[in-house]
Amino acid sequence: MIGTQRCIYFVFLLCSVSLNILLVGKYVYVNGGRRWEEVVGWSKKAAEEAEAVAAISCSGHGRAYLDGLVVDGSPICECNSCFGGPDCSQFSPSCVADVNRFVRFEELGKQLIRSLHRFRMKVRFEELGKQLIRSLHRFRIKVWNDTFKLERFFDLSDGDPVFLEPFWIQHAASSAVVISGWHRMSYTFSDQTYISHELEKLIRHLHAIVGNANTTGRFIVFGAGSTQLLNAAVNALSPRNSSAPAKVVATIPFYPVYKLQTDMFRSVDFQFEGDTSLWKNSTASSNLVEFVTSPNNPDGKLNRAVLEGTNAKSIYDHAYYWPHFTPIIAPSDEDLMIFTISKLTGHAGSRFGWALIKDEDVYGKMLNYSRFNSLGVSRETQLRALKLLKVVIQREIFDFSCTTMKDRWEKLSKALFMSNRFSIQENSPQYCTFSGKVRRPSPAYAWLRCEKEEDKECYNVLKEAGIIGRDGSLFGANSSYVRLSLIKTQDDFDILLHKINKLVGEELDGGKSSM
Repeated sequence: MIGTQRCIYFVFLLCSVSLNILLVGKYVYVNGGRRWEEVVGWSKKAAEEAEAVAAISCSGHGRAYLDGLVVDGSPICECNSCFGGPDCSQFSPSCVADVNRFVRFEELGKQLIRSLHRFRMKVRFEELGKQLIRSLHRFRIKVWNDTFKLERFFDLSDGDPVFLEPFWIQHAASSAVVISGWHRMSYTFSDQTYISHELEKLIRHLHAIVGNANTTGRFIVFGAGSTQLLNAAVNALSPRNSSAPAKVVATIPFYPVYKLQTDMFRSVDFQFEGDTSLWKNSTASSNLVEFVTSPNNPDGKLNRAVLEGTNAKSIYDHAYYWPHFTPIIAPSDEDLMIFTISKLTGHAGSRFGWALIKDEDVYGKMLNYSRFNSLGVSRETQLRALKLLKVVIQREIFDFSCTTMKDRWEKLSKALFMSNRFSIQENSPQYCTFSGKVRRPSPAYAWLRCEKEEDKECYNVLKEAGIIGRDGSLFGANSSYVRLSLIKTQDDFDILLHKINKLVGEELDGGKSSM
């Protein structure tokens, strides 16, 4: 009995001592002079900073960022098109090509100098101006003496997929990433590769859920967006030491980067040769590399390879083969398929893409290209992609994205329905295996055509109306076409719709007056 009591007392004593050690340890300085609570709570300050910036009010027409421009100690709002002011609440109703806004050096300088003073920087106005001009050019700001002239164009020329931003705001907690200062500092993962195998498994799972690609028996290579992978694929498919470079082709209208990037590298192994149709009936033994964009950029068509034969190789660019842009008609089962996170989640700035490759030799060449070009994709990008795709596989994002794109296409089609001057591509319904329904495509871009001969320079016609699109000639088509982006912010789309309605209204009013 006495022995049992002693044992019980000993256990209680041991528990008491352990508890006191833990309580005292909380206040003991460890790890180079920092308290224990500071060591284990290192993410708290980072989270507070991120949430503080996210809470900055930009009136729903802009956003503040941790890495944005800081004025008076706080990040400032970056406003959507046609909105301005400290909180993006000031709308420019005449946001068109012929309206100019002037900002004097003194006014702009005062705002910036306050920020620069905290770094004890002394900057002359003219020196500051020279540095600013290069950055301001992207906003179409011209300079006369001491005045900036801002041309208030409404620019729809780019493919920034920020229409998905509201979804990620609604899913802030599940998509947030906190990265420690010591996160994966090595060049490689622990297995000496450049690829997160958890992310690779998740990508395969994603394709199985969506049903847009067969990953069985495929190797996966990561890249800095699809852009890096496109040239890695061309490089891998072009034979070495050939008597003539491989001919790289694409069907008009095609994504301009195919030509621009191929030309930029000026390789002895490949060169861009234009439209695929020029080589369809060729009897020459030339090596051919065909870009097949499906859905196509700019017109959204589900293209198939045109060229056949042992010397013809295809690169399937499936950047837009996701449910919000097109019905998923079947899993793509091609030898080389390229996807990107930018058009799936909207995170274009994260620069993450992947290629599904059947041939092991082609896989090895693309892997080496990525290794020598950039030592793989950054570990931070892979971590963010992993976090985002965990949200994507819950499928809610497709409810939001499909509804948004369907709504935009219905409104745009309705606005142009009565017009004889402008037209957009037809989108025929197809059965979608993902949704289990027959539905129309809702492409990322409207491929608008000016129908009248006097409007053959369609880009200029729209520019006069205050809309900046991307000239059809850039896609190898004629200048009667213009690509308009439908995947930007809701503000951007609303303004586009307003201007289209105004154009069509003027057309209809003109027709009535001539009767």
